[in-house]
Amino acid sequence: MASTIPDPQPRSGAPRRQDPPTGKPSDGASRVEAHGIDHIPEHERRGRPRQLFSVWAAANVNYLNLVTGGALILMGLTPWQALAVIVVGNLFWVLTGVLALSGPAAGAPSEVVTRAVYGVRGNRVNNAIVGWLISVCYFALNLAAAATAAFALVEMAGITANTGVKVAVVIVVAALTLTIGVYGHAMIMKLYLPITLALTAAFAVVALGVLRHADFSYVPPQPLTGTELWAVLIAGVTLIGSGPLSYTTSADFSRYLPRTASAKAVVGWTALGGFLPGVVVCFLGALAATAVDMTDPQAGLRQILPGWFGPVLLLALVLGTVAINALTAYSAGLALQAVGIRIRRSRSVLADGTAAVALTLYGLLVSGFLDTVSNVLQLTVVLLGPAMAVYATDIALRRNRYDGPALMDETRDGRFWYTGGVNPAGVLALAGGVAAAALSVDTLYTGPIARALGDIDLSLPAGMVVAALLYAVLARGARTRAATPSG
Repeated sequence: MASTIPDPQPRSGAPRRQDPPTGKPSDGASRVEAHGIDHIPEHERRGRPRQLFSVWAAANVNYLNLVTGGALILMGLTPWQALAVIVVGNLFWVLTGVLALSGPAAGAPSEVVTRAVYGVRGNRVNNAIVGWLISVCYFALNLAAAATAAFALVEMAGITANTGVKVAVVIVVAALTLTIGVYGHAMIMKLYLPITLALTAAFAVVALGVLRHADFSYVPPQPLTGTELWAVLIAGVTLIGSGPLSYTTSADFSRYLPRTASAKAVVGWTALGGFLPGVVVCFLGALAATAVDMTDPQAGLRQILPGWFGPVLLLALVLGTVAINALTAYSAGLALQAVGIRIRRSRSVLADGTAAVALTLYGLLVSGFLDTVSNVLQLTVVLLGPAMAVYATDIALRRNRYDGPALMDETRDGRFWYTGGVNPAGVLALAGGVAAAALSVDTLYTGPIARALGDIDLSLPAGMVVAALLYAVLARGARTRAATPSG
């Protein structure tokens, strides 16, 4: 039986390349990125870890965090209870930073690194569900949110937002997003610092309005106590934590860094880029909810913001959503390649965008399909929490030593073929973690463990702890057996 934690030294034999080489340099923002899921050679590595800060900050200085913070007050928390929940939930960005470590080490995106966890074939299934399907659904929901804000801008300009106009608006917003995704890594690195600065300026105005009207001593009409309070606190942490946990693809944006890049810097700048704006913007949303009704955030915020700022806020909403979705589209394109479809990365991004636009238009214009998608995605923490835990545990067990060229080898002789193309340790650990989370969830349904605990949802810690422990035990056990003479 092959070792579950292979030796990091390269083995002989040429790995199969997975994205057709173009011979063109891939380091210019004005060029379409030549690389896909293939290995980035050391001579093409560039950049510094601190550039990762603006990538994640641009995706988190956004309207969604404002609304999420307001939701915590609507759930019955005080501002200071909400702040504690916001800080704890955003600490999961540290795990996003840990996953980013594997990018420089392997010179490959997360969608390829996880072959070490699940095996070549097992990873294709992982990418089809965790990497592609969930990403496209999130893309569609975010695109719908941006389009709704753009519809309001169109109405402000005196244009009736009829069906034809709405279709055009959705296509324009999607085109802006996909342009960034198609041009790829260098374009993201170039654009996201100015995007971060622009969004920060817009939200500074929001902060001034909120702080002038916030009630820091606010107490809900019916204060929560006992089990009910703990249930809401844990649910709030899960709600906030679902944001960083949805980014199991952080190595996609760090893989161009030199292999010698500081590990602490990679983790720190990635985590800080998500944590800092996540805490600040979410807390602004919580404070806003002490002054206005955040069940309709746009209407509520207009009561405490200058009249001229309405269009600016809507533009910021659209820009922030474009920043989020460009990262999503970029990673979804890599996931589509990693599933095994032989397609150039730029075309895979366009394919993902086409699917997301179709879902968005169908949901906005034909049915309430996006509501169904949104409800289903509430359960993604059941899958994403364990998936991130297994991935992070693999990084720890290997001490972040990945052989990038070996990860490219999808043949039966490759080191990550394992048993029939599947690594039992990774698959069983993920299945165990998902089962534990599903039994503990209290979202669209109440699992038996949650019911026994008085409707306290422990799906996030249960799923992650079980998955991590199972993988550590199963992977080490397989390695020990492989090291014995009988193995």
